[in-house]
Amino acid sequence: MKPLDLDTVQAFVLVADLGSFTRAGEASGATQSAVSLKLKRLEAQLNRRLIERTPRSVRLTAEGTAFLNPARDLLTANQRALALGNGPMPRLTLGVSDHAAGPELPALLARMNGFDPGLAIDVAIGFSHSLLEDYDRQRLDAVIVRREGSRRGGEMLVEDEFGWFTAPSFRHQPGEKLRLAMLSPPCGVRALAIRALDAAGIAWRETFSGGGVTAVAAAVVSGIAVAPLARRIAPTGSIDIGPALKLPRLGRSKVMLYSRIGDPRQRAALRTLAAAFRSHAST
Repeated sequence: MKPLDLDTVQAFVLVADLGSFTRAGEASGATQSAVSLKLKRLEAQLNRRLIERTPRSVRLTAEGTAFLNPARDLLTANQRALALGNGPMPRLTLGVSDHAAGPELPALLARMNGFDPGLAIDVAIGFSHSLLEDYDRQRLDAVIVRREGSRRGGEMLVEDEFGWFTAPSFRHQPGEKLRLAMLSPPCGVRALAIRALDAAGIAWRETFSGGGVTAVAAAVVSGIAVAPLARRIAPTGSIDIGPALKLPRLGRSKVMLYSRIGDPRQRAALRTLAAAFRSHAST
């Protein structure tokens, strides 16, 4: 049997990880049809059906599941071989807004590392405004943040809708100040929520202040407070209590990717991260 074509193996892994030929194309800088052709070549060479594709879903066959880990090992070995004698490991410095990525961040980073295990990644978690300042000062190569003000450019990853989330066990008594759980200042979502409540004349008090979305999510799940969150990152099992309490609508917000990366290898890894972000957002 001829040696496997690494491009076709990479296409298979991307489709498996992202669950979409379209997202795999975005990650690899190719068209959807090109990814499909690569996969067909790989299946023909292995004489196995690796992917089952329907109009609504993409899933691995039993043979595809069995082949996935060996495929990853092959790509990792190739990256390590290429790295020998090539000097220091390339490094990507990435800033990510906690309110943009939320609990999805580990899975997103795993996708990027799986695409290029030989790439070192420095990740800074923070508020969108602060990360954009560091990006403008060239302290970060790329940032994933919520769009700030009238700033232009960048690549939109997803548009989020916000709500007022809490646990089903949460109880609010008439005349009581709304109990809130929010990130500490200068969080933009916090400022948005406070402006909306004040404009609507709704009294509130901050019951819980967290240093990250994970902490705020814990306060939501416990039922001690209501948190302004994007629906995409709201904790599983939580409910949007806004309509029941007649709370003001918080609107929508765009999550943007800004990058100044010129290195092809780093750009490819960042494309994979962007495609993974969209894939997670769609599910």
